[in-house]
Formats: sequence, structure tokens, C-alpha cells
Amino acid sequence: MTKRTAPFSPEVRERAMRMVRDYEGEHGSQWSAIQSSAAKIGCSGETLRNWMRQSKRDHSVWPGQTTDERERIKALEREVRELRQANEILRKASAYFAMAELDRWSRP
Repeated sequence: MTKRTAPFSPEVRERAMRMVRDYEGEHGSQWSAIQSSAAKIGCSGETLRNWMRQSKRDHSVWPGQTTDERERIKALEREVRELRQANEILRKASAYFAMAELDRWSRP
């Protein structure tokens, strides 16, 4: 499995979030500042809003999983999936060899 690269670098994300914070006073709401900034960098307003929310989680302003925690959980879930697959292979191999051993002993 190949890792997908993000279409926007962390620097661009930071700059976009800084733009929202800087221009929030010039707009009627944070959402209008987000939409304006998103149009300038070429992403959707919803994407930029999600970046803002995740940044707040990462800096313990909002409750929720930080980026590091989310990555750790993904890695652990991937490891669990791989271990379950390995266990299934071993279970099938064990059953196969047990049957082969029984066949060997049942022949005259």
C-alpha cells in the first residue's frame, strides 16, 4: 500500500490558517474569512475549516484526538489487521498439517 501525499504542504496549510486569523476581523464571520482564504489558496472552505479545527485539537484548545494520536491509532489498527491475517494463515496451516498427520497414521 502506498502512502498518499497531501495535495497541500504543511506550510501552505499554516499560511492559510494564518490568513483566516488575520482577516477574520475584516469579514462578518469566521466562515466568510475561511471561504475567502480558501479561494485564494485553491482549496474548499470545508477543507480549510477542518484544518482549523484539527489545529485547535492539536494545541489542546478543542477536545478530540490530536494528529499524533490519530496516526498512532491508524498504525495500531493496521498492525492488528496484519496480526489477524497472520493468525488466520497459521490456523489454516495448522489444520492442514494436522489432517495430513491423521491421514498418515490412518493408512495401513
